[in-house]
Amino acid sequence: MKIYTVGGAVRDRLLGLPVKDHDYVVVGATPEDMVRAGYLPIGRDFPVFLHPDTREEYALARTERKSGRGYQGFVFFADGAVTLEQDLARRDLTINAMAQDEHGQVIDPYGGQADLRARVFRHVGPAFAEDPVRILRLARFAARFADFQVAPETSALLREMVNSGEVDALVPERIWQELARGLGEAQPSRMLHILHACGALARVVPLFELDWQSGRAEAVMRALDRAAQAGLSVAQRFAVLACAGGRRDVPALQAQAEALRVPGDCRELAVMLAREFAALSLVRDVNATLALFERCDALRRPDRFAHLLAAWGILLGDAVPAVCAADGPVSADQQTHQLLTLLAAARHVDAGAAARGAPTPALIPERVRAARVQAINQAMDQAMNPAMDQAMAGKRASPG
Repeated sequence: MKIYTVGGAVRDRLLGLPVKDHDYVVVGATPEDMVRAGYLPIGRDFPVFLHPDTREEYALARTERKSGRGYQGFVFFADGAVTLEQDLARRDLTINAMAQDEHGQVIDPYGGQADLRARVFRHVGPAFAEDPVRILRLARFAARFADFQVAPETSALLREMVNSGEVDALVPERIWQELARGLGEAQPSRMLHILHACGALARVVPLFELDWQSGRAEAVMRALDRAAQAGLSVAQRFAVLACAGGRRDVPALQAQAEALRVPGDCRELAVMLAREFAALSLVRDVNATLALFERCDALRRPDRFAHLLAAWGILLGDAVPAVCAADGPVSADQQTHQLLTLLAAARHVDAGAAARGAPTPALIPERVRAARVQAINQAMDQAMNPAMDQAMAGKRASPG
């Protein structure tokens, strides 16, 4: 029985990157051998075991045969006779089809090290076309490794997989899983470029397909990459992607998010940004400001409102001026600061004290709202006269 480190751990070590996860393949063993050695079987579709001490996963070397459409349409074979090279042959890209033994020697039967040096994504063999998830995975890797290019023969294979209808077998949960991971990478625009180039984007996420000849798509990609550079969360990046380029069709966004089974936090933030984009872009009166806070549930969830403003600011990165106020241009940063200041003032209101002043219980909401309107109004006055406030503060602080 021999154990090898395989896949991403080998790739990242050769690239000089931190290794986050380890995958292990066991060659020359049967499931019974693993159990006798103290490993705990956990695999449902093929033999995977937990190490008795580290609890890391160890899989028996295996081969596979296509038995149906989609990424679940496979029959796996795993026994002591399967070689390491046979196991590596079923992997997606050459850079992921390397192994390392206990002495640190790299086993590279399919040219992964050469493709790492050339910065190329190349499929290992024709079996790549049997699993449509690999289209999404390759696109996600492109978002992580921004200086890699797709080999011409692999690009052609991606298009064949789309044209054959194999990509249509992808299930929404898996599409979102890979899309979310790609959005979290350093340059997520590259994921969308790859999916568009092979025709998959219009098939798996039609809302995100754009007119790439008009320049609008490039504006969307710039906004998405700005969100990544700013360190925004996946939920914020999804909201930026959904609303960039002037696309703020709330019903269409809701339908696409539901079709993809997008988690609630991502879906809610994107819909809110689409719905409130214009309202966030205006310097408004007191009642409109409070109504905005109420629609966004900002009084109870101020952190989410701050995340909304950060995503909104990313979308306005190309706009000068970002906001048009009655008394002149206001930048997105200034508008964000003002809204957060007004929200803090509204949240500082003692709702209990305001409620106690109501003659009847039915009037409590009205009294609380009136107190918040007053607090926002005072904060607005102070924001409009910062120089006066500073002068008064200096005068109060002076002796005598």
